[in-house]
Amino acid sequence: MIGNALFQEYEDVSKREQVLDICPLTTEEMLELLHSFYSVCRWAPIYYLWRPNIIDEGDNFLIEIALAGNATHIITNNIRDLLSAELKFPNLKILTPETILQGE
Repeated sequence: MIGNALFQEYEDVSKREQVLDICPLTTEEMLELLHSFYSVCRWAPIYYLWRPNIIDEGDNFLIEIALAGNATHIITNNIRDLLSAELKFPNLKILTPETILQGE
């Protein structure tokens, strides 16, 4: 699931010098990889801003995308910030990639 803010963040991160320095892909290959990834994403337009008041204000959109797309999970390494939200959604699980691969 993806939305405009997450799309822009992926684009930004993929162009950072510290990412490009350690990435074995060329710039063209990175762009092709992103396009392939986007082609299998389900776009979730956000019509209502929940503003769950996460420590990092810039991460609120992750919960908003999940809610707009009726997601049951958010998979991220940024668990600490997302779990600190003031507005809680008990049916939305926030897990690390390692946890989801181990079967929760």
